[in-house]
Amino acid sequence: MHGTRSGIAIIGCCLWTCVQAGGIPTKARWLEEVIVTGKLDRLRGSPESATVGVVTAEQLDLRPILRTGELLEVVPGLVVTQHSGDGKANQYFLRGFNLDHGTDLATSVDGMPVNMPTHAHGQGYTDINFVIPELVESIEYRKGPYYANSGNFSAAGAVNLHYKDTVDALLALAEVGENDFSRALLAASPRLGDGALLFAIDHSEGDGPWQLEQNFRKTNALLRYSRQNERGRFAVTAQGYEGEWRSTDQIPLRAVEQGLIDRFGFVDPTDGGESHRFSLGLDAMGEWAGGRGQVRLYAIDYRLDLFSNFTYAIDAEQGDQFEQLDERRIYGGSASWLRPLRLAQLDHDLEMGVETRRDAIGTVGLYRTKARDRIGTTRQDEVTQSSYSAYSAVTTHWSEHVRSSLGLRADYFAFDVRSDLAVNSGRASDSTLSPKFSLVFGPWHETELFFNAGQGFHSNDARGTTIRVDPVDGVTPAARVDPLVDAFGMDVGLRTAILPNMQLTLSLWTLDLDSELLFVGDAGLTEASRASERRGVEVGAIWNPLTWLILDADLAWSRSRFRGNDPAGDRIPGAVESVASVGLAIEHPSGWFGGARFRHFGAAPLIENGSVRSRPTTLVNLEAGYHVTDSLKVSAAVFNVFDRDDNDITYLYESQLATETAPVQDIHFHPVEPRTVRLTVSTAF
Repeated sequence: MHGTRSGIAIIGCCLWTCVQAGGIPTKARWLEEVIVTGKLDRLRGSPESATVGVVTAEQLDLRPILRTGELLEVVPGLVVTQHSGDGKANQYFLRGFNLDHGTDLATSVDGMPVNMPTHAHGQGYTDINFVIPELVESIEYRKGPYYANSGNFSAAGAVNLHYKDTVDALLALAEVGENDFSRALLAASPRLGDGALLFAIDHSEGDGPWQLEQNFRKTNALLRYSRQNERGRFAVTAQGYEGEWRSTDQIPLRAVEQGLIDRFGFVDPTDGGESHRFSLGLDAMGEWAGGRGQVRLYAIDYRLDLFSNFTYAIDAEQGDQFEQLDERRIYGGSASWLRPLRLAQLDHDLEMGVETRRDAIGTVGLYRTKARDRIGTTRQDEVTQSSYSAYSAVTTHWSEHVRSSLGLRADYFAFDVRSDLAVNSGRASDSTLSPKFSLVFGPWHETELFFNAGQGFHSNDARGTTIRVDPVDGVTPAARVDPLVDAFGMDVGLRTAILPNMQLTLSLWTLDLDSELLFVGDAGLTEASRASERRGVEVGAIWNPLTWLILDADLAWSRSRFRGNDPAGDRIPGAVESVASVGLAIEHPSGWFGGARFRHFGAAPLIENGSVRSRPTTLVNLEAGYHVTDSLKVSAAVFNVFDRDDNDITYLYESQLATETAPVQDIHFHPVEPRTVRLTVSTAF
């Protein structure tokens, strides 16, 4: 990711600028709010909470990023890691959650959802490997369940990535690095009639630092036609992604300490997978009935075939490898309408919207395998999952310094499961109402105060809503899960620009969840567990001491506990308690540019009684570059500058090596990549 000359003075403003009523509405509304050239000592926008914001392409370009998923780390307090091959979805941590692969973080690209319900590998599975970083125009985020137009999977927060409609010139980029890493990108947006045709193709390859070469190959392509004028905007976008890889999954600590395998070694050389995602989307926006309306339609064809082995040889004869297969097509759309009103001598903003989505899952299967050959079927299902949603929110401006937002969201879900074991087939449905409320005071002396309360939810795996017996033996009774799991949160926040060239934010928050999802090592799946509660504080600062220099810092602390009394304990395994991020961005008039980022996430309990904990992880990444000409720039990035032996993820569960006679409870970890250097050359014709 590399810098541009234009606009560093607006980076700070854009980073902390927030949206008006409705959180993440239309693209045009966001652009009206955030593309500003003011100073950091002026508050911009009219956000609903202190934890809503947008990050623009200029700021993204000055962040050293090792893998695509790290784009999401622009969200303050969010940590993105990996516990297997890079072709899989990343692991996410936010607000005291181990979000697994995205269970309570709703993620979308231009309004098209990324999270996959009833997924073979994890509920809410969020893989953004299909994103081309250089084409991202902005990333919008908000934390907490306070926004009426955020639905499933948004209890901890929501993120929306926006693609550009055009690039300034024909862009060609080449990147090389250690461990046989290479990447090439070509993008252009010629005029076509009254609009522009954006096309891009992006291919990368790499083996990683693992003794088992990852052999990760992925290709992304994008084609978008867009047309925009004073009356509105219209765009049609086609995207495609294909990837394949071999995996070094998490490994047992005892094997490393005994010298059986290297820290970057492996147990099963046949783990890995392949995936594709093809999509077509339509986005139309314009004036309608005195307001601004937007319609989005999308269709997605998706497939993941994943082979994993987390417990190795509990089955001494066949081994413990398993295959997770997910093949589906997704159809959906949304319509929203936003308009100002004048009632009872007060100004209001009214937002209304509807959404629908249908996941036609042809196969979601779990199979026993040996060296990727199937030797048995644990479960194979065909699932249709449909959702229908409607929401409305009214923002009222009571005075120049007081405004409130009151919203209500209604969601209905229907599940139809057709299992290979007939007794586990069936239908289920559920609905939920989610009220939202925000109250904002200010600005006074460039300071605003916020209070937020709201209910959110996530859906559970459809297979769990109809299950009757354990699919392994076909006899043992199995408990069903609730289709929808409610969450309730509150936030008290502040943002201020009272100090020269600086903005500060503070948030105190709480979030209660009716059911937690936990990782089960021997099955490689998550399961519903007890209710939980979380409390935390987040602090952010951004400082622009010079026109060409931006410094930012985010600190987050949380306390996560299960509710109720249980002899096992009340700690939530994997719940990271502290996160810190400090960075700088430089775009000097001399032509030099670059960025640096310090990232730390603290220890987490690995078992409910807290007796075993993970180690903290601290990384520093650097990038520096030079504009050789107006159209040519070169840069070098160094990741994990101090070559720390920290871990991306740590678990505690039982496994058995081929040399052992019984399962052993042990720490299993996936290390961070060692010091890595990459070089990039890009030119715009």
